[in-house]
Amino acid sequence: MRVMAQVAMVMNLDKCIGCHTCSVTCKQTWTNRPGTEYVYFNNVETKPGAGYPRRYEDQEQWNGGWTLDRKGRLQLRAGGRARRLLSIFYNPNLPTIDDYGDPWTYDYETLIDAPPGKLTPSAHSISALTGRDMRVRWGSNWEDDLAGGPESAAADPNLAGLGEQVKLAFEQVFMFYLPRICEHCLNPSCVASCPSGAMYKREEDGIVLVDQDRCRGWRFCVSGCPYKKVYFNHRTGKAEKCTLCFPRIESGQPTICSETCVGRLRYLGLMLYDADKVTAAAATTDPRGLYEAQLSVFLDPDDPRVRAAAAAQGIPADWLEAARRSPVYALIARHKVALPLHPEYRTLPMVWYIPPLSPVADTVSAAGYDADDPDQVFAAIDALRVPADYLASLFTAGDAGPVRRVLRTLMAVRTVMRARQLGTGDAVPAGLAAAAGASMADLDDLYRLLAIAKYDERFVIPPAHAEDAGRLMAQHEQLFCAQPGGPDDFHPPSGEAFRDDAGRLHLGLSPRSGS
Repeated sequence: MRVMAQVAMVMNLDKCIGCHTCSVTCKQTWTNRPGTEYVYFNNVETKPGAGYPRRYEDQEQWNGGWTLDRKGRLQLRAGGRARRLLSIFYNPNLPTIDDYGDPWTYDYETLIDAPPGKLTPSAHSISALTGRDMRVRWGSNWEDDLAGGPESAAADPNLAGLGEQVKLAFEQVFMFYLPRICEHCLNPSCVASCPSGAMYKREEDGIVLVDQDRCRGWRFCVSGCPYKKVYFNHRTGKAEKCTLCFPRIESGQPTICSETCVGRLRYLGLMLYDADKVTAAAATTDPRGLYEAQLSVFLDPDDPRVRAAAAAQGIPADWLEAARRSPVYALIARHKVALPLHPEYRTLPMVWYIPPLSPVADTVSAAGYDADDPDQVFAAIDALRVPADYLASLFTAGDAGPVRRVLRTLMAVRTVMRARQLGTGDAVPAGLAAAAGASMADLDDLYRLLAIAKYDERFVIPPAHAEDAGRLMAQHEQLFCAQPGGPDDFHPPSGEAFRDDAGRLHLGLSPRSGS
């Protein structure tokens, strides 16, 4: 068992109001340089919708993430080293600027320099990239609140096969907001796709970063990321991505998107995981089993054996304590109400989501269900206008079972707390908690976390240990993802440090560990 720590995030989609404050503060903090006009490390999408860039979830088109070869081994969906070498000067799997939307500004000089006259001058849109006149046709928040209606929402790849289950007529539609950042995966395909080794995953906290000095602008990381959260700066010729605000994380502060979130829907904390199990989990044959497989990778910070192994492997005591208090661990592994985004990409993402429950209460009232019967309380879940199958296509590779279980748990919390607040606690159906697979203590803890958690309960981030900087630098200059078909396709013994052909020192990670 090789214990490693990862900073992870959970977002409660029931609380997102689509205000884009997180996008604005992230962009002002991190992407206010030339060449990043179309770059949104954090963006908020309306679902159903095509997303940003357009249809990024369609891996039949973009070939991002991992797949299994005939022998059941992981390989990049875009192909191995030979195939990428042949296409190194022409990558057919890259989104175009039209998929992102040509960023624009306005010709304000027309207003400022217009001569006196009878006609009022107006500023027209011009491309922020070329300076030429343009007509705005797409952008990062083009689909806000289902703008464009069926014309754009129907392009959502997650609607495939659902037919009439999702209604897109204006009077029938239901939508929710999906904030997205880099997933900082345990098995990042962007890292394995990089020919120059510029992308790496930090050993100490799992954050995936880009070494700007080593980046040569091949852009295979852009096509390799199935979430399309790596961007290319056309001014500098370098790849850029979400850094999880690592300077703030190192000082014990939350990311800027979490700090400024109006809905307080983001949670940050540590997850402990067994690095030896990563590859086996990512190589699970049935995509519907990937959610449970990733859960099996996580370790219980209260387990004495885990704590002893973590201490022996250099994880500081305050980090272990932070892992015990982590709201992320509680939501993901203890209560199991958070789900990963598109686990079928096999990257083992570390930004998880609590699916939305908002329409359930309205559906219960409209359908006339009896709230005294737990079976009737949960019956409304299958009557949602956005069915559980749609949420399953987002979070559990199409397996609606875990989604229904999460919605039942959230509905039980809502029912119990509503009865308490209204003074009708005796009206809570007997066996409601058990029917949701929880205890009353679990429901109380979930209510505390999801509704009234204070700042230091939502963000449990231990500061970095400066005294470890020298040890970490001595151990590795960069931490590469040495997956089969990745840039470092060689096989040193697990647990031993080694040097590559260029003399770079690598950590003692098995090339099939996925870390």
